Amino acid sequence: MAKSISLDLEFMRAALDEARAAAARGEVPVGAVVGLDGRIVARAGNRTIGDCDPTAHAEIIALREASHAIENYRLKDTSIYVTIEPCAMCAGAMIQARVARLVYGADDPKGGAVRSCFSILDSPRLNHRVEITVGVLAAEAIALLQEFFAARR
Repeated sequence: MAKSISLDLEFMRAALDEARAAAARGEVPVGAVVGLDGRIVARAGNRTIGDCDPTAHAEIIALREASHAIENYRLKDTSIYVTIEPCAMCAGAMIQARVARLVYGADDPKGGAVRSCFSILDSPRLNHRVEITVGVLAAEAIALLQEFFAARR
């Protein structure tokens, strides 16, 4: 258990680093990393503006990179760490990829699709379930978002 908590913190810190890098590029500061067998196999920050791509969320990019890294579109036994609650698109991609576990920091009351606005990952109609851990380094994730948007007002 202690190892899992320690790994969760380490991987969420890496996701926060990706979020900071996204903010430095002028992107909304969201970061994601995918872990497998105790190591990070993919990492990304938002790139929607830079890539001119509405699907270039940190989660989607990290899932794509993880699939390439392990050479399988099924990400069985992986965990994805995200600084903020995933949207409907990203939650759906986690289902399609068969991600085993989602760990995220802050809830997103305006667009979160895990528990805030929707509960996609808990839908009994879907054929895959994702284990969910909420609130890991949430204060840091919230602070990053608040600083980013305060600077733009």
